Amino acid sequence: MQKNALKDMTFAEFRERLPEKPVMLLPFGSQEEQGPHAPMGDFMLTEAIALKVAELSGAVAAPTIPFGYADFFKTIPGGIQLRPSTFSAVVEDMVNAFLDHGIEHILILNGHTTNASLIDQAVRRIRAERGVSVASINLWQSIPDTLWKDLYGPAVAEARGHGGEPLTSVYMHLFPDLLRMDLRKPAGRAKAFGLPTGGVNTVQFEGMPVHVPLNCHEVNADGMLGGDPELASAENGQRIVEHLVGFCSRFVDHMRAWDMRSPSHQTQKAM
Repeated sequence: MQKNALKDMTFAEFRERLPEKPVMLLPFGSQEEQGPHAPMGDFMLTEAIALKVAELSGAVAAPTIPFGYADFFKTIPGGIQLRPSTFSAVVEDMVNAFLDHGIEHILILNGHTTNASLIDQAVRRIRAERGVSVASINLWQSIPDTLWKDLYGPAVAEARGHGGEPLTSVYMHLFPDLLRMDLRKPAGRAKAFGLPTGGVNTVQFEGMPVHVPLNCHEVNADGMLGGDPELASAENGQRIVEHLVGFCSRFVDHMRAWDMRSPSHQTQKAM
Protein backbone atom coordinates (compact mmCIF):
# COMPACT_ATOMS: atom_id res chain seq x y z
CA MET A 1 0.00 0.00 0.00
CA GLN A 2 1.16 3.53 -0.80
CA LYS A 3 2.20 5.54 2.22
CA ASN A 4 0.76 9.04 2.47
CA ALA A 5 2.36 10.35 5.66
CA LEU A 6 5.92 11.60 5.23
CA LYS A 7 6.80 10.55 8.77
CA ASP A 8 6.06 6.93 7.86
CA MET A 9 8.33 6.86 4.80
CA THR A 10 11.97 6.02 4.49
CA PHE A 11 13.91 8.59 2.48
CA ALA A 12 14.24 6.03 -0.31
CA GLU A 13 10.47 5.60 -0.46
CA PHE A 14 9.95 9.36 -0.63
CA ARG A 15 12.66 9.71 -3.27
CA GLU A 16 10.77 7.21 -5.43
CA ARG A 17 7.75 9.53 -5.31
CA LEU A 18 9.63 12.60 -6.57
CA PRO A 19 9.30 11.89 -10.32
CA GLU A 20 5.51 12.11 -10.00
CA LYS A 21 5.87 15.66 -8.60
CA PRO A 22 3.75 14.95 -5.52
CA VAL A 23 1.58 17.57 -3.87
CA MET A 24 2.91 18.19 -0.37
CA LEU A 25 0.44 19.01 2.40
CA LEU A 26 1.83 21.17 5.22
CA PRO A 27 -0.56 21.06 8.19
CA PHE A 28 -0.46 23.83 10.80
CA GLY A 29 -2.50 24.02 14.00
CA SER A 30 -2.29 25.32 17.54
CA GLN A 31 -1.93 24.23 21.16
CA GLU A 32 -4.50 26.41 22.89
CA GLU A 33 -7.57 26.30 25.08
CA GLN A 34 -10.84 25.33 23.40
CA GLY A 35 -13.09 25.94 26.39
CA PRO A 36 -13.17 23.72 29.50
CA HIS A 37 -14.66 20.73 27.69
CA ALA A 38 -12.31 20.16 24.71
CA PRO A 39 -8.64 19.16 24.39
CA MET A 40 -6.14 21.98 23.90
CA GLY A 41 -4.33 20.22 21.06
CA ASP A 42 -6.50 21.37 18.19
CA PHE A 43 -3.60 20.54 15.87
CA MET A 44 -4.78 16.92 16.18
CA LEU A 45 -7.82 17.79 14.08
CA THR A 46 -5.73 19.34 11.30
CA GLU A 47 -3.39 16.37 11.39
CA ALA A 48 -6.24 13.87 11.04
CA ILE A 49 -7.88 15.84 8.22
CA ALA A 50 -4.57 16.26 6.38
CA LEU A 51 -3.94 12.52 6.45
CA LYS A 52 -7.45 11.81 5.13
CA VAL A 53 -6.86 14.33 2.33
CA ALA A 54 -3.54 12.70 1.49
CA GLU A 55 -5.09 9.25 1.38
CA LEU A 56 -7.97 10.37 -0.84
CA SER A 57 -5.95 12.54 -3.22
CA GLY A 58 -2.60 10.75 -3.32
CA ALA A 59 -0.79 13.74 -1.83
CA VAL A 60 1.88 13.43 0.86
CA ALA A 61 1.20 14.90 4.31
CA ALA A 62 4.20 16.38 6.10
CA PRO A 63 4.35 16.26 9.91
CA THR A 64 2.00 18.74 11.56
CA ILE A 65 3.35 21.89 13.17
CA PRO A 66 1.41 21.90 16.45
CA PHE A 67 2.10 25.49 17.53
CA GLY A 68 0.77 28.69 16.03
CA TYR A 69 0.33 32.38 16.61
CA ALA A 70 -2.21 32.68 19.44
CA ASP A 71 -0.98 35.56 21.58
CA PHE A 72 -4.39 36.33 23.07
CA PHE A 73 -4.67 32.80 24.55
CA LYS A 74 -1.45 33.00 26.56
CA THR A 75 -3.20 34.06 29.77
CA ILE A 76 -4.66 30.55 30.11
CA PRO A 77 -2.15 27.85 31.16
CA GLY A 78 -1.31 24.98 28.82
CA GLY A 79 -1.08 26.89 25.59
CA ILE A 80 2.12 27.23 23.57
CA GLN A 81 2.32 30.34 21.42
CA LEU A 82 4.98 31.18 18.84
CA ARG A 83 6.06 34.76 18.30
CA PRO A 84 5.02 36.12 14.89
CA SER A 85 8.63 36.15 13.70
CA THR A 86 9.14 32.57 14.89
CA PHE A 87 5.98 31.29 13.24
CA SER A 88 6.78 33.04 9.96
CA ALA A 89 10.30 31.60 10.00
CA VAL A 90 8.91 28.09 10.58
CA VAL A 91 6.56 28.46 7.60
CA GLU A 92 9.40 29.65 5.36
CA ASP A 93 11.84 26.98 6.54
CA MET A 94 9.28 24.22 6.08
CA VAL A 95 8.34 25.34 2.57
CA ASN A 96 11.96 25.85 1.54
CA ALA A 97 12.84 22.33 2.71
CA PHE A 98 10.70 21.04 -0.17
CA LEU A 99 11.47 23.75 -2.72
CA ASP A 100 15.16 22.96 -2.31
CA HIS A 101 14.44 19.50 -3.75
CA GLY A 102 12.33 20.70 -6.65
CA ILE A 103 8.95 20.05 -5.04
CA GLU A 104 6.80 23.00 -6.06
CA HIS A 105 3.22 21.85 -5.52
CA ILE A 106 2.78 22.75 -1.86
CA LEU A 107 -0.52 23.22 -0.05
CA ILE A 108 -0.70 24.54 3.51
CA LEU A 109 -3.67 23.24 5.51
CA ASN A 110 -4.17 25.81 8.25
CA GLY A 111 -6.21 24.69 11.24
CA HIS A 112 -5.81 27.90 13.27
CA THR A 113 -7.38 31.00 11.75
CA THR A 114 -5.02 33.47 13.42
CA ASN A 115 -2.10 31.89 11.56
CA ALA A 116 -3.57 33.03 8.26
CA SER A 117 -2.17 36.57 8.01
CA LEU A 118 1.34 35.40 8.89
CA ILE A 119 1.12 32.54 6.40
CA ASP A 120 0.12 35.04 3.71
CA GLN A 121 3.12 37.24 4.51
CA ALA A 122 5.47 34.25 4.49
CA VAL A 123 4.29 32.79 1.18
CA ARG A 124 4.46 36.22 -0.48
CA ARG A 125 8.10 36.49 0.57
CA ILE A 126 8.70 32.99 -0.76
CA ARG A 127 7.16 33.84 -4.11
CA ALA A 128 9.26 37.01 -4.36
CA GLU A 129 12.45 35.11 -3.54
CA ARG A 130 11.86 31.68 -5.10
CA GLY A 131 9.23 32.38 -7.78
CA VAL A 132 6.81 29.71 -6.54
CA SER A 133 3.25 30.30 -5.34
CA VAL A 134 2.35 28.27 -2.26
CA ALA A 135 -1.37 27.70 -1.75
CA SER A 136 -3.08 27.75 1.64
CA ILE A 137 -6.52 26.63 2.81
CA ASN A 138 -7.91 27.98 6.07
CA LEU A 139 -9.84 24.86 7.08
CA TRP A 140 -12.45 26.24 9.45
CA GLN A 141 -13.22 29.12 7.09
CA SER A 142 -13.84 26.63 4.26
CA ILE A 143 -17.20 25.41 5.54
CA PRO A 144 -19.83 26.94 3.23
CA ASP A 145 -22.86 28.79 4.55
CA THR A 146 -25.11 26.18 2.95
CA LEU A 147 -23.57 23.44 5.12
CA TRP A 148 -23.74 25.60 8.26
CA LYS A 149 -27.44 26.23 7.64
CA ASP A 150 -28.10 22.58 6.87
CA LEU A 151 -26.45 21.46 10.10
CA TYR A 152 -27.72 24.12 12.51
CA GLY A 153 -30.73 25.74 10.87
CA PRO A 154 -31.65 29.09 12.44
CA ALA A 155 -29.11 28.52 15.26
CA VAL A 156 -26.04 29.06 13.05
CA ALA A 157 -24.96 32.30 14.71
CA GLU A 158 -25.46 30.73 18.14
CA ALA A 159 -23.40 27.66 17.22
CA ARG A 160 -20.35 29.29 15.64
CA GLY A 161 -17.43 30.47 17.73
CA HIS A 162 -14.30 29.54 19.63
CA GLY A 163 -15.20 26.90 22.21
CA GLY A 164 -18.32 25.97 20.27
CA GLU A 165 -18.62 24.96 16.66
CA PRO A 166 -17.24 23.60 14.44
CA LEU A 167 -14.39 22.19 16.55
CA THR A 168 -16.51 20.58 19.27
CA SER A 169 -18.43 18.50 16.72
CA VAL A 170 -15.23 17.58 14.88
CA TYR A 171 -13.71 16.45 18.19
CA MET A 172 -16.85 14.39 18.89
CA HIS A 173 -16.38 12.66 15.54
CA LEU A 174 -12.60 12.16 15.56
CA PHE A 175 -11.61 12.02 19.25
CA PRO A 176 -14.76 11.49 21.34
CA ASP A 177 -12.89 9.94 24.28
CA LEU A 178 -10.88 13.13 24.85
CA LEU A 179 -13.88 15.39 25.44
CA ARG A 180 -15.27 16.39 28.84
CA MET A 181 -18.76 17.47 27.88
CA ASP A 182 -19.70 17.48 31.58
CA LEU A 183 -17.51 20.60 31.89
CA ARG A 184 -19.06 22.53 29.01
CA LYS A 185 -20.26 26.05 29.71
CA PRO A 186 -22.11 28.74 27.74
CA ALA A 187 -20.13 31.37 25.88
CA GLY A 188 -21.28 34.59 27.53
CA ARG A 189 -19.09 37.61 26.78
CA ALA A 190 -18.01 40.19 29.33
CA LYS A 191 -17.77 43.89 28.61
CA ALA A 192 -14.45 45.67 28.17
CA PHE A 193 -14.09 49.37 28.93
CA GLY A 194 -17.83 49.33 29.53
CA LEU A 195 -18.52 48.21 25.95
CA PRO A 196 -19.70 44.94 24.38
CA THR A 197 -16.85 42.79 23.11
CA GLY A 198 -16.74 41.36 19.61
CA GLY A 199 -13.98 38.85 20.28
CA VAL A 200 -10.38 39.50 21.24
CA ASN A 201 -9.88 42.32 18.75
CA THR A 202 -12.86 44.65 19.00
CA VAL A 203 -15.40 46.39 21.18
CA GLN A 204 -18.63 47.87 19.88
CA PHE A 205 -19.16 51.61 20.18
CA GLU A 206 -22.41 53.09 18.87
CA GLY A 207 -22.88 49.87 16.92
CA MET A 208 -19.54 50.07 15.16
CA PRO A 209 -16.34 48.09 15.80
CA VAL A 210 -13.36 49.71 17.49
CA HIS A 211 -10.17 47.66 17.48
CA VAL A 212 -8.76 47.04 20.95
CA PRO A 213 -6.31 44.23 21.85
CA LEU A 214 -7.84 41.93 24.46
CA ASN A 215 -6.84 38.62 25.98
CA CYS A 216 -9.31 35.74 25.84
CA HIS A 217 -10.00 35.64 29.59
CA GLU A 218 -11.07 39.29 29.46
CA VAL A 219 -13.85 38.30 27.09
CA ASN A 220 -14.79 35.05 28.85
CA ALA A 221 -13.11 33.53 31.90
CA ASP A 222 -13.19 30.07 30.28
CA GLY A 223 -11.93 31.25 26.90
CA MET A 224 -15.33 30.74 25.28
CA LEU A 225 -15.38 33.39 22.57
CA GLY A 226 -18.73 32.51 21.08
CA GLY A 227 -20.44 29.32 20.02
CA ASP A 228 -22.56 26.84 21.93
CA PRO A 229 -21.10 23.35 22.51
CA GLU A 230 -24.60 22.14 23.38
CA LEU A 231 -25.38 22.26 19.65
CA ALA A 232 -22.47 19.95 18.77
CA SER A 233 -22.82 16.35 17.64
CA ALA A 234 -20.64 13.60 16.23
CA GLU A 235 -22.92 13.47 13.19
CA ASN A 236 -22.29 17.14 12.46
CA GLY A 237 -18.58 16.58 12.95
CA GLN A 238 -18.58 13.74 10.45
CA ARG A 239 -20.29 15.86 7.81
CA ILE A 240 -17.88 18.74 8.40
CA VAL A 241 -14.86 16.45 8.07
CA GLU A 242 -16.28 14.82 4.94
CA HIS A 243 -16.78 18.24 3.37
CA LEU A 244 -13.29 19.47 4.26
CA VAL A 245 -11.59 16.29 3.06
CA GLY A 246 -13.50 16.37 -0.21
CA PHE A 247 -12.92 20.09 -0.77
CA CYS A 248 -9.19 19.91 -0.07
CA SER A 249 -8.76 16.76 -2.14
CA ARG A 250 -10.46 18.35 -5.13
CA PHE A 251 -8.15 21.34 -4.83
CA VAL A 252 -5.13 19.01 -4.73
CA ASP A 253 -6.32 17.46 -7.99
CA HIS A 254 -6.81 20.92 -9.48
CA MET A 255 -3.42 22.32 -8.49
CA ARG A 256 -1.61 19.33 -9.97
CA ALA A 257 -2.60 20.64 -13.39
CA TRP A 258 -0.91 24.01 -12.92
CA ASP A 259 2.59 25.35 -12.95
CA MET A 260 2.96 26.99 -9.53
CA ARG A 261 5.46 29.44 -11.04
CA SER A 262 2.91 30.80 -13.50
CA PRO A 263 -0.79 31.38 -12.62
CA SER A 264 -1.70 31.24 -16.32
CA HIS A 265 0.19 28.13 -17.37
CA GLN A 266 -1.05 24.57 -17.14
CA THR A 267 1.47 21.77 -17.04
CA GLN A 268 2.22 19.67 -20.11
CA LYS A 269 0.94 16.60 -18.27
CA ALA A 270 -2.46 18.23 -17.71
CA MET A 271 -2.69 19.51 -21.27
